[in-house]
Amino acid sequence: MANVTVYNMEGKEVGSMELNDAVFGVNINEHLVHMAVLQQLANKRQGTQKAKTRSEVRGGGRKPWRQKGTGHARQGSIRAPQWKGGGVVFAPTPRDYSFKLNKKEKRLALKSALTSRVNENKLIVVDGLKMDEIKTKKMVGVLNALNTQKALIVLNEKDENLYLSARNIPNVKVSLTNTINVYDILKYNTLILAKDAVSTIEEVYA
Repeated sequence: MANVTVYNMEGKEVGSMELNDAVFGVNINEHLVHMAVLQQLANKRQGTQKAKTRSEVRGGGRKPWRQKGTGHARQGSIRAPQWKGGGVVFAPTPRDYSFKLNKKEKRLALKSALTSRVNENKLIVVDGLKMDEIKTKKMVGVLNALNTQKALIVLNEKDENLYLSARNIPNVKVSLTNTINVYDILKYNTLILAKDAVSTIEEVYA
């Protein structure tokens, strides 16, 4: 089992903690991690883009000139794609980009992402992540003490003061254990876990 140091909010070591290899020590499956990120980005797409084809553009009902004898190339409609104001050849239409991953694939992708953070020494466990007041300056001080700037903070239960204190800091996001995802874990340089959040994640995904 991997052994990590537990810090307090002042950045001082207060102990250590063993991580469950079933969650934080799996064989990393890069393909599933890639697919999980791809799925999340695809599911975010609105898919509302639309352009008109030649059959949908207004006008162009009659032939602009006769077929032969004018010296011009033959034309059937002023709304053909080669005309200004004509339709688009392969026009985009509204569509759904989302696709599904199996539950087992999602779980393994998440475990792989968590394991990669442990292997790269980018996982920090903090004992008691709580704020008594809404103070962005204090939250910045906590991040500086932990020697990180771009971080995903994962809590077991929502702390409104901490959430509001971190909300205005660039490149910092606060999530709960039931909302963590592969994309966020990989997007931020450091993963900061509350000590009780580690236990919850191990219970759910072990």
